[in-house]
Amino acid sequence: MAALPSLRRPGPLLVILGATGTGKSRLALELGRRLRGEIVSADSMQDGTTVCSAQDAAVVTQTPVTDRKEELEKLDFLELYTRLVGVDPEMAEKLHPHDKRKVARSLQVYEETGIPHSKHLQQQQEEEGGGPLGGALRFPRSCILWLHADLAVLDERLDRRVDEMLSTGLLEELTSFHNQYNQQKVAKNSQDYQHGIFQSIGFKEFHEYLISKTSSSEMRDKLLTQGITALKQVTKRYARKQNKWVRNRFLKRPGANIPPVYGLDVTFVNQWEETVLQPALQIVESFLKGEQPAALPLTVAHDQIDGKRNRRVCELCDKIILGDQEWKAHLKSKNHQYHWKRRKRAEAQLSTDTSPDTVNTPQEV
Repeated sequence: MAALPSLRRPGPLLVILGATGTGKSRLALELGRRLRGEIVSADSMQDGTTVCSAQDAAVVTQTPVTDRKEELEKLDFLELYTRLVGVDPEMAEKLHPHDKRKVARSLQVYEETGIPHSKHLQQQQEEEGGGPLGGALRFPRSCILWLHADLAVLDERLDRRVDEMLSTGLLEELTSFHNQYNQQKVAKNSQDYQHGIFQSIGFKEFHEYLISKTSSSEMRDKLLTQGITALKQVTKRYARKQNKWVRNRFLKRPGANIPPVYGLDVTFVNQWEETVLQPALQIVESFLKGEQPAALPLTVAHDQIDGKRNRRVCELCDKIILGDQEWKAHLKSKNHQYHWKRRKRAEAQLSTDTSPDTVNTPQEV
C-alpha cells in the first residue's frame, strides 16, 4: 500500500498594509533580504497590500484575483446569490444578496475546493490561529504590519512621488500607450476608464492632454498642468481611501480570526531603521519562533463586533439589512422615514374612512 504524501502545514503569513507611498515595497524587500528569502515580487499597481510568507521569507505584493472571480462578478446579483444558496445556504444567510464581491468569492471557494466557504471558515475558527483574510488557505500565527504616516507629511511625499514619476518618463509612457491602444477607441468614443489597465491612476487624469490636437504650446502646457494637479489630487484621495479601508476592515469592524495588527509609523524617513525596520524584524522573528512579540498590537473595537451578522428584513423599504449597527442606521435613514410616514398617513386615512362617525346613513324624510 502506497504511503500518502504528507501535507506540510503552512507557516506564518505576514501581511504588510499601507497607503501608497508608505514604503511597503521597501520594507518587504528588506525583510526578504534579511530573512534570506526569495524575492518573488516587490511592486504592484495600486494594490495597498504586500504579503510576506514568513516560513520561506518569500515576498510578494498581493494575492492575484483569479479570472474566475471576475467572471462571476459579471453575472446578475440575483443569479449569483441563487447559486450560493444552492451550494452553501449557511454562507448565503450571512451575506447580503447585493454584495456581489463577497458572494462571488464564496462561490469561487466552493468551485475551487468542492467545500462550502462556510465550512472553511468553521474549520478556521476551530483550529489555532487564523487566516488573515478569511480565505480557503490556512496560515497560523499570522500578523499584519500597517504602515501609516502623518497625513500632511504623506501628502507632500505623494506630491514629490508624482513629480519623480513625471521626471522619469511617466508622460512619455502614457502618450505611447495611448497612441497604441486607446487612440482608436477615443475616435469611436468607446474609451473605458473603468475597466482594465485604463482605470490605473494617470490615464483618466491626462485624458484631455493626450487627446488634444492643438498646436498652441500655451494650451498644451495648461492641459498638462491640469493633468498633473488632478493626478496629485487623486493619488492623495486614493491614499485616504486605502487607510480608511484598513481601519474599517481590520480595526473598527474586524471579521472572524483577524490576526493582530501592528502599527509602524513611517512619518520620519530619516528614522526608518529605528522606527520601522527593526520593530518589523522583531515582530516577524517572534512569529517565526512561535513567540509573542514584545510590541503590542493595535486595539480592536470589540464593541462593534457583536451582532454584525444579524439579518433583518425591512418590509417597508423591501431591503435586507445585515448587522445591528447597519439596522440602526437604516431606521434613521431618509428613505426609511419616508416610507414609515407614508404608511402612517395611509393607516390614518383608512381609520378615518372606516370611522362610525363618517359612515353614510340614510337621511330622514
